[in-house]
Amino acid sequence: MGFADKYVWALGASTLQDDETHHATEPLFAAAVADTVGIGIGALLSRVKFADGSISKVFESGTQNLPHLIRTWSALVAQKGEERKWVKIRAEWDVAAASALYARVAQRSLAHWLDGKCKACCGTGVTAERRICQTCKGNRAEEITGQGFEANLVKDMISELDGLLQAHNARAAARLRREPAGSIL
Repeated sequence: MGFADKYVWALGASTLQDDETHHATEPLFAAAVADTVGIGIGALLSRVKFADGSISKVFESGTQNLPHLIRTWSALVAQKGEERKWVKIRAEWDVAAASALYARVAQRSLAHWLDGKCKACCGTGVTAERRICQTCKGNRAEEITGQGFEANLVKDMISELDGLLQAHNARAAARLRREPAGSIL
């Protein structure tokens, strides 16, 4: 069981006891500690992508973390856009154009990262007739559309999201391996 599975299990645990048989608090603590390094949105990414839409929480709609993630991700994309000089600011209207670009890239990259499955085959890669899906060419992912420059920025930000989540999960999993069961706190 990978760290993401342990974390989702801990989020859905009915009890947060910490004794010799119950260890639901350990993945939560490891995720919190892992978020103290770097940007600190790894646990939020895990909650939104894996836990908020879980079957057991359908009645809650699982959207309480999404607005926070959207705000945080939009600010990070704007910061990266400024640092990487996606738009050269020469005039006043360039500021508005840059802000609009940052917002579009943030929204599209997060939306694709959260649910980038091909709509034609529902992310299976094959059609109902058991043929390779012509829309996604069998790779199960929806194609990123748009202008070349913006589409490349969206792909870059999707890679950033993947990297943030993987780095967070690796730090948290390493924390779980270092601590013997029941001794994290």
